[in-house]
Amino acid sequence: MSAILTLNAGSSSLKFGVYQVAEEPGLLLKGQVENLGPLARMKLQGGEAWDIGPADHAVALHEILKAIEPALDGRVVMGVGHRIVHGGKTYGDPLILTEEILAKLRTLEPLAPLHQPHNLAAVYAAQKEFPESVQIACFDTSFHRHHPFVNDTYALPYKYYEQGVRRYGFHGLSYDYITSCLRRDWPELYKGRVVVAHLGNGASMCAIKGGQSVSSTMGFSALDGLPMGTRCGQLDPGVILYFMAQGMDANEISNMLYNDSGLKGLSGISHDMRTLLESEDPHAAQAIDYYVFRIKRELGALSTVMGGLDGLVFSGGIGEHAAPIRARVVGEMEFMGLSLNAEANAAGETRIGTGPVEVLVIPTDEERVIARAVADALLV
Repeated sequence: MSAILTLNAGSSSLKFGVYQVAEEPGLLLKGQVENLGPLARMKLQGGEAWDIGPADHAVALHEILKAIEPALDGRVVMGVGHRIVHGGKTYGDPLILTEEILAKLRTLEPLAPLHQPHNLAAVYAAQKEFPESVQIACFDTSFHRHHPFVNDTYALPYKYYEQGVRRYGFHGLSYDYITSCLRRDWPELYKGRVVVAHLGNGASMCAIKGGQSVSSTMGFSALDGLPMGTRCGQLDPGVILYFMAQGMDANEISNMLYNDSGLKGLSGISHDMRTLLESEDPHAAQAIDYYVFRIKRELGALSTVMGGLDGLVFSGGIGEHAAPIRARVVGEMEFMGLSLNAEANAAGETRIGTGPVEVLVIPTDEERVIARAVADALLV
């Protein structure tokens, strides 16, 4: 018997899933190691959790192997699937990782400094633990690779586009999963014009027409578009020039834009939407106001790109769980055919809209998309 292990590595966590090998992989166990560093914690789907002490990605994977042993029940891990945030202009479809490919992926680390180094750290740890297993990369940029040119480019000298300075888009594994759910459960909507709002600590929105990405709020890096937990979102490049003129270096600017901005920077309180919703501090309210405003603005723009809107899907941690945010986003959008069933929204039901445009809440599952890619490789 064989199994698949999926790894989704972030800067402070390592999510994992264990699946039985099949055309549609069967989930055996899912969880994550949170708070990588001096006080890491294992958390399994279903609520069981325990402290594991100091842990980096290698230690976290070792702890994961101990946790998944009962679920494996004698199965051998034949394939390990990895979320790799950035594939650059070269890599799109899932592929088997080699040393040559890993070397090229390392050169993309400056484009996704919060993610790519940690994604690759998980690969190296998995190679050590499973030297005989196939290691498969699944790229977050893949879903957006066939954008029209006008949605891919910047108005810079064309030579930079050829060098790879272009709008890549991210959260592709999440959009891939949501699209597969629409194809299965909402086939008519799948054929139409849908905006998916992946709202979490990292946040983006994607215009999907006939199952294909046509535009995304994220661009060259994962900083662009919506404000996020600690990332700034859309920013006038003149602000960067101003910071440089004030004497800030690249590392200082990068740290501010990636780690000290967004909801955290605006509120001065927290990056966590739950904390902000509970706060009576006016700065928390202002941060939420800006967050909702940007979502509404991008929703209008993405709908225009597609020539209209047939459906809006909320996903991600905030999109799936923060009913007040969903209500505020849809509020006063009747002119676009959007309206909300307040009771269904508060209950977190799947279908929460009442207007001609469908409004859905669909939990995302990036690990399943990765598991499907590994299964495809193993079952060839």
